[in-house]
Amino acid sequence: MTGEAAVRIARLRLLAQIARHPSAILLLVQILALLAYPFFEGTHAGSAVLSVLGILVLLLALRMVNRTAGHLRLLFALALAVPALVLSLAATVGGQATLLPWAAALESLFYFHAASCLVAYMLADRRATRDELFAAGATFTLLAWAFAHLFALCQALQPGCLAAAVNPQAPRSWTELLFFSFVLLSSTGIGDIIPLTPHARAIASFEIFIGVMYLALVVSRLIGLTLLDLRAPRPE
Repeated sequence: MTGEAAVRIARLRLLAQIARHPSAILLLVQILALLAYPFFEGTHAGSAVLSVLGILVLLLALRMVNRTAGHLRLLFALALAVPALVLSLAATVGGQATLLPWAAALESLFYFHAASCLVAYMLADRRATRDELFAAGATFTLLAWAFAHLFALCQALQPGCLAAAVNPQAPRSWTELLFFSFVLLSSTGIGDIIPLTPHARAIASFEIFIGVMYLALVVSRLIGLTLLDLRAPRPE
């Protein structure tokens, strides 16, 4: 076997591994986006980069919906994703700030829909595959993104609904909203951001409930199935 043929085979094997674990790719991109947001926030060029990152995450989430859901769910996801992308670009890059609430609402619905498709995918059988374990992490990040967009919508409709120790009256940035969402979803506290209005507090309470139920029902089930699979007798 020549060196060129060996390289081609290695590439094909890598592509096969990626095809078998698309949830891992979605999770990796979500984590990279989470780490990259602080470096690009606050400038016009940064807004464009954030929009590109958001589009990439949306497309990957749509790919997962296509893989795990039926045609009706895919059509519903497309009906949410396409206008969400257009409105998000118009609001961040085009400077049409009045479109931000609409973009946030559609993106929140899309991420909730994508997360529900991944949950259905993980609950579809009684065997925990490696891709389903990656899907557990990807679903958690999708839920965090969904609630962050929901808080962005609440903030656009009720300015000052979220206060913080630094600049209490200023609108919270996307990085702050995402941090707040992760803190609530993981039930590790509330951080330095406090919901002030009844609507913001209701969303925060609902996110805490969803986070607890997700860990208790979905993640614990996957862990249990993984342990059962490890304890199952192997054929000799």
